[in-house]
Amino acid sequence: QVQLVESGGGLVQAGGSLRLSCAVSGSIFRVNGMDWYRQAPGKQRELVASITTGGSANYADSVKGRFTISRDNAKNTVYLQMNSLKPEDSGVYYCHADDAYDLRRDYWGQGTQVTVSS
Repeated sequence: QVQLVESGGGLVQAGGSLRLSCAVSGSIFRVNGMDWYRQAPGKQRELVASITTGGSANYADSVKGRFTISRDNAKNTVYLQMNSLKPEDSGVYYCHADDAYDLRRDYWGQGTQVTVSS
């Protein structure tokens, strides 16, 4: 099994920054690509950013140029640096990982709340 634990959420004013962390533990060898999703109240969960094991990143259009996803394989941690935050960035942010050996299996963290005030 793989466990994902997010941290770093909080309340910030518009224009501010936050850095989210996702610590991976357990059967780390099973972790393949990793992602950050977010879900605002009354809305569907959406993909924010993805990163491969090799470090290639992709972003939702709404966060390009403001968010940066990175991973430190030595620390088994994935980060999401969020700059120039907007109220519409508010929501619960979830860390997600694909299983490298079973396409039917994936893993989710418990989520961390991000609130951006205007």
